[in-house]
Amino acid sequence: MPESKPSVRLTFHGAAQTVTGSKFLLEAGPHRVLFDCGLFQGRKELRLRNWEDPKFDPSLLSSIVLTHAHIDHTGYLPLVVRRGYRGPIYCTHATAELLELLLPDSAHLQEEEARYANKHQTSKHHPAKPLYSAADVKQTLLQLKRIERDRETEIHPKIHVLPRCAGHILGANSLTVDVFGKRITFSGDIGRYNVPILPDPCGVDLGDVLLCESTYGNRLHAAADIQSELAQIIRTAADKGGPIIIPAFAIGRTQNLLYYLAQLERTGEIPVLPVYVDSPMAVDATKIYRDFKHDYDTESSKLLNEGETPLLTANTTFCRKVEESKRLNFMKGARIVISASGMITGGRILHHMKNWLDDETTTVLFVGYQAEGTRGRIIQSGSREVKIFGSRIPIRAQIETVSGLSAHGDQSELLRWLKSSSGSPSIAKIVHGEPEASHEFAATLRSQLGWKASPAEYLETIEF
Repeated sequence: MPESKPSVRLTFHGAAQTVTGSKFLLEAGPHRVLFDCGLFQGRKELRLRNWEDPKFDPSLLSSIVLTHAHIDHTGYLPLVVRRGYRGPIYCTHATAELLELLLPDSAHLQEEEARYANKHQTSKHHPAKPLYSAADVKQTLLQLKRIERDRETEIHPKIHVLPRCAGHILGANSLTVDVFGKRITFSGDIGRYNVPILPDPCGVDLGDVLLCESTYGNRLHAAADIQSELAQIIRTAADKGGPIIIPAFAIGRTQNLLYYLAQLERTGEIPVLPVYVDSPMAVDATKIYRDFKHDYDTESSKLLNEGETPLLTANTTFCRKVEESKRLNFMKGARIVISASGMITGGRILHHMKNWLDDETTTVLFVGYQAEGTRGRIIQSGSREVKIFGSRIPIRAQIETVSGLSAHGDQSELLRWLKSSSGSPSIAKIVHGEPEASHEFAATLRSQLGWKASPAEYLETIEF
């Protein structure tokens, strides 16, 4: 008799009509594989899920596979490890390098915020505690297992994973998973086409089920020339003589910004200004980006061969120490400060916002998506004040946005990636998008590609 194939179950433990908390549990035969393991961010009702017991038993997981290093895809790992998971965490080499920055930083920020809340009594919880500790992170990093891009890896008998370049950030991948004769595709976060440093997203072979992100599933990025738009904002801000503060994700966005700024300086489109990268993680991430030159696209490789430094402006200062960051508060004149976090949810950017938001000579430049409920969204949306460290800070700064710098493909680029892939899935579940975006993108797939597509629901399970 032919060998019977077990049914495959997939449960959405996050990133279901929200852009955070990516966690997808695959159950097949004796194996329980978690794809991505992200923190919930943004609205309080979502963040509270991080404090709840997980809806699965971490100690029963067989393995974890990651698409990329961002915290909304990896930041829950130390909690899973704390609750008993001791198996492998599969990821690419670049992702592993970046996680050695991101996860300790995440633990440090949480511990610092808990200490601050206890000192100033700004939390209703007494004592305030971090989600996890540096010790939890240390154990998590010991469980990382490197796999190669474009090479199929057997993670369990009859379960194989093939990572393909997704753009987005260094080391990011889409995953093709063959499990007991069935195929599932996890898009991960699909990057943009024709952007600096990284190659374009690579099409994949689709199978039975597709999970596709939809961060910008209902929108198109502005068609304006990104470099020209960025140059105009910087020139205008520089004429005001104040700081240009850019909240930017330490991984990916900061490096793209440095690339653009260096390029604009070389062509004389902006003045040479002091540029401060004020984030220890961004400092180290930039070094990793510079080390992984073999992952660069053709244009960046060409600049390197010509003796240029694509990720350094003429006057770049990397601020690692707290004292170096504090000195920025007393500086005068036009200067650019790139600091994390990108949505102003924590980190050194909070101090810059508290010190400079109420100054009319300040320019705040948003260069990425601001999730609902974050301080970044509040500031970007035109609010007159924002709460930082328990105080209401007036907003008098000039607020600017360059949306084209997003690391996420828009609706047309998501479709381009899908059309560059082969095959048609029997089921397409739309993930990693706010409700409006995920519903509209599902409708787009139904109308344009004829696929059976629908937004995933939190804790929904499909079986195939």
